[in-house]
Amino acid sequence: MELIRRGEFFAAHEELELAWRAAPAEERDFYQGLVHVAVAWYQAGRGNRVGCERQLEKAARRLGGYAPRHEGVEVASVLEQVRAAAAVVRGGSLDLAPPRL
Repeated sequence: MELIRRGEFFAAHEELELAWRAAPAEERDFYQGLVHVAVAWYQAGRGNRVGCERQLEKAARRLGGYAPRHEGVEVASVLEQVRAAAAVVRGGSLDLAPPRL
């Protein structure tokens, strides 16, 4: 989570992927959803609109069942940020506000 907060999205993806793979089945969507958040912001930084948009959709789908709060993460807030980012991307921009986790 700290890596996402620092804007180190690729490194965050790598660490979260390890957590996702090691998690029990009922927790995997949570960690995979966070992976999608990190990758969405990473893709935005690379100028990849389609990749960013797809990752935001996946993040919303995976994290939805864990709202409002799970494992110390304010999932409802993350989902709100994902929705706001998706609106920015639909509007033609990749200038996303940094995620607050």
